[in-house]
Amino acid sequence: MSDSNANHRSQSAHPSTRRDFVKGSTAALGAAAAGGLSASAYAGEKAELKIALIGCGGRGTGAAAQALNTEGPVTLWAMADAFEDRLESSRKRLEKGRGVSRSPEGTTEASQVRVPPERRFVGLDAYRKVMAMDEIDVVILTTPPAFRPIQFRAAVDAGKHVFMEKPVGTDAWGINRVLAAAKKADEKNLKVGVGLNRRHSPVYQEALKRVHDGEIGRIVSSRIYNVRSGTGKYHKRQPDETELEYQVRHWYYFAWLSGDFIVEQSVHDYDVAFWMKGDYPTWAQGQGGRLVRTGKDYGHIYDHFFVDYGFADNTHLLTQHRHIPNTWNHIAEYADGTEGTASVVQKRRAKIHRPGESDPVWERDRQRGENSYQIEHDVLFANIRNNNPQNEAYYGARSTFAAILGRMAAYSGKRIAWDRALNSDKQIITEAETWDGEAPIQPKDDGGYPVATPGLTEVL
Repeated sequence: MSDSNANHRSQSAHPSTRRDFVKGSTAALGAAAAGGLSASAYAGEKAELKIALIGCGGRGTGAAAQALNTEGPVTLWAMADAFEDRLESSRKRLEKGRGVSRSPEGTTEASQVRVPPERRFVGLDAYRKVMAMDEIDVVILTTPPAFRPIQFRAAVDAGKHVFMEKPVGTDAWGINRVLAAAKKADEKNLKVGVGLNRRHSPVYQEALKRVHDGEIGRIVSSRIYNVRSGTGKYHKRQPDETELEYQVRHWYYFAWLSGDFIVEQSVHDYDVAFWMKGDYPTWAQGQGGRLVRTGKDYGHIYDHFFVDYGFADNTHLLTQHRHIPNTWNHIAEYADGTEGTASVVQKRRAKIHRPGESDPVWERDRQRGENSYQIEHDVLFANIRNNNPQNEAYYGARSTFAAILGRMAAYSGKRIAWDRALNSDKQIITEAETWDGEAPIQPKDDGGYPVATPGLTEVL
């Protein structure tokens, strides 16, 4: 990957330190809020917004439905996917109106999904055809995470507003390109949403406000858990597939595509932890491995991690991640303070406890209709229509990179500094856009794949 990395190094947003990384993000957001940006792509409440879906899997289909379900005229105008069957399945589902419109019947207006054959694009380079369409106002980026940095940069270059799913990359190379594109989006007055939907959840918002208002005192430690008994589905290799095609179809099980599950799924929990803390770590060390997902059908990702993060104030974030059948299921974030503990469990129940007291002093459950997946689109499209600033790419990049740092620490068995890892600009992805391109990781003679071995695997 080194040759490709060299070709793009000059375009990197290279924060020299973690402090610059955080300060630079804050400054850019401040500039957007001040309104000192050029006007572009502004649509009023009654203007039709044409959207394009790039990445037509289950999450992409859901995101498109939620975009169509926002206030004001919205039309799905184009679709793109690496695979024709995924595109067609998504299109047909959306045309049937699976909860797309705000009508009492929950059906789609026929005019909302208008994607004739000439606006359906297939292949690894299909996104380029969408970006060339002047009439597209908003692109939804829901391909496997490895492709997010390149496609986000292309969208910003093309002057499109963006909703992109989490995580926003799988390596330092990608994160640096997301940061560069985020800055350019501010300069162009483009709105950017990132699928870290807990930021838009009323349960999380109220809990975090209480934490930031000092109800648990000073945070002395944080904990996140994303431990599950499921192991996920996998794609069965087909005889006519190239190695690259197989891996893209089977993307969840390859770290260059998904980031490993610590990045692809736990990024939600990381984002909440850093939102609670109001800071990002300076280093990480951890461990992990494969106990259950050991066969060749499971690519080369781990099925468990434990990562410890250290902050500049000498506090720690302790994290657990697991996908092993018949084990404890717990998805939660905790902040332990000098005057109590705040927690949100299973994404729906928030509590604050005082030391030594069994009953919470405050609690809140998610209420009916509080769908943060829908709210995040409502917010983005309202900001597009009203020309309000929004750029979530900065915190999306920081939280994604923290998860990547944890993977790097566990894969290597080393304690790794944030600054060193980010400035390494390490690239693990391929930029190939045809199926005969080489996959970044190749199978062994037995059909399995090399698995990271702490003490031997180099990540920097």
